[in-house]
Amino acid sequence: MTESANDPLPSALTVVYVLHAFAIAVGMLGSASVVGSFLGSIPSIVAVILNYIKRGDARGSWFESHYRWQIPSFWYALLWVLGAVIAALTVIGIPVAVVIGTGLTVWLIYRIGRGWLHLRDAPPMYA
Repeated sequence: MTESANDPLPSALTVVYVLHAFAIAVGMLGSASVVGSFLGSIPSIVAVILNYIKRGDARGSWFESHYRWQIPSFWYALLWVLGAVIAALTVIGIPVAVVIGTGLTVWLIYRIGRGWLHLRDAPPMYA
């Protein structure tokens, strides 16, 4: 698949990165946590749905690597949150849950920021 000036793939990817970044910003500036906003906000859920809808259009292009970068970000975050919730169920696990939440916040900001910068500079994403 070749790129053209009117190729919708970069636009769709940009929308997905914007939606995720918006969800993170809402978590940072609002009453929600970054992780909670990333996993539970409408913009972020729309971004994940768009990822699944558009990834087939990207097969065979370097854009496909961005979908492989974004989709697991959401699901790994969800798994880590579940682990943090399980840890938080015990009093001794609350500090572990806080560390997981903090680390996950930094990781999500990194994943979305790095992916968006790579999209802007046009290289494929590598894990």
